[in-house]
Amino acid sequence: MEPLLIIPVFLSFILTFLFLPKWIKKCRQAGLLWEDMNKYLHPNVAASGGVIVVLSFIIGVLFYIAIRTFIFSVKINGINLYIFALLNVILILAVVGLTDDLLGWKHGGLSVRFRLFLALLSAIPLMVINAGTSEVGLPFLGMVELGILYPLIIIPIGIAGATTTYNFLAGFNGLETGQGIIIISFLSLVSYLTGNPWLSVIGACMVASLIIFYFYNKYPAKVFPGDILTYSIGALIAGMAILGNFERIALFVFIPYFIEISLKLKGKLKKQSFGIPKEDGSLELAYDKIYGLTHLSIFILKKFKKKVYEKDVVYFIFSFQIIICLVALIIFKEALFI
Repeated sequence: MEPLLIIPVFLSFILTFLFLPKWIKKCRQAGLLWEDMNKYLHPNVAASGGVIVVLSFIIGVLFYIAIRTFIFSVKINGINLYIFALLNVILILAVVGLTDDLLGWKHGGLSVRFRLFLALLSAIPLMVINAGTSEVGLPFLGMVELGILYPLIIIPIGIAGATTTYNFLAGFNGLETGQGIIIISFLSLVSYLTGNPWLSVIGACMVASLIIFYFYNKYPAKVFPGDILTYSIGALIAGMAILGNFERIALFVFIPYFIEISLKLKGKLKKQSFGIPKEDGSLELAYDKIYGLTHLSIFILKKFKKKVYEKDVVYFIFSFQIIICLVALIIFKEALFI
């Protein structure tokens, strides 16, 4: 009966396939459009398409719970409780992200402090059920028992940290979506290898929805994800790491985002990730210094190419992320291949 578990994944896939084009059409009719800053004429693109991805994902996961309940005869247990808690975290952050989208990044949106505060509060559903395992592996210290500090400190920091940092590396067609596909696919594999196949199904529901979204979001984009999607992806990544007890692996996979935040801090979090688009579609560095991984990618690619285009930057970052994931398989093979 396990092949039935493909149905929730397919449902997330088909719902996004059916309703995303309708969302794009409605955004154009309603004027809910954003400028594509890496294009020479800054064409308008449908905004906040992530709302379709999140809803499709949620419905797929709920259908998975229905299969567990009515076909596999699994009553409300620890796993179902974990799933509902994770969905609550994602939905809270989706509302925060959509609010930020509607207020508009050009007008400041929600303040950084308020967003961080809301991200910390969003972790409450996982905190109150004492999700995860309080014994964690720390660099140089090995396994450490954190006790009550884990739900009170580690969980909210993990959720808020993943949510906000994932949102930093953005602004290029297909970048946030493709990164989500790579990272969540990898963490779904990790979940399966570490004995958490239910987490793999949840991750696969998001990946299925993101795959459809990617074809509309890749260059040249017809729709943007918005903070509603980046916040939700970041929350799912952190939630999978907490519930699957593979925080170290998730932190390692997040190396590109640690690089991003360190570069963004050099610009006091005020420098944009965009390049300067030329009439031929190529990009130039927007600043004299490097203030983000996209800037660093343009800088490196220009050492090998006379002209660098938006797609080049996105594929370069994808390649870096895939390498990080492959290295993680080697470094953490003892934890994965038992």
